[in-house]
Amino acid sequence: MVSVTDFGDFGNIDMDRLIDSMDQQLSKSEELQKAMSALVGRGEDEGHLVVVEYAHEGLRTLDIRPKAMRLSAVELSERIKAAIEEATADLQRQADELMTEMFGEAGNPLRMMENPDRALRHVRKAEASYERAFEDVMGELDRIRRELDL
Repeated sequence: MVSVTDFGDFGNIDMDRLIDSMDQQLSKSEELQKAMSALVGRGEDEGHLVVVEYAHEGLRTLDIRPKAMRLSAVELSERIKAAIEEATADLQRQADELMTEMFGEAGNPLRMMENPDRALRHVRKAEASYERAFEDVMGELDRIRRELDL
């Protein structure tokens, strides 16, 4: 008969701790999703004639002051684009701050995308850890199979 101690480290897994950790991650994920949906980036042109709000669903508001109607179509278009760029940059900044607050500087997924080489190193490190764990599990299962003469 095989006892729990025959499973090596697997027999010592604290299931309550594992479940609590999973619950915390799920809660953090839900909290992040809710917080991200509440972010609103704001921007305006240099003359304050065009004001924009940009959120996760896209352009939320575009306010054009009456005085802006005196501008040429090209100039008004440029001011609208500048306000949208400022609003999207503001939204990105807020998302970056939120991710850093929740995951820390090193774990911020947005920062990882800024440096693909660094992100690739993290992926390779995780892959190596996975491969080691897989080999350990397979070795342990093979040892159990031999002990049980299967």
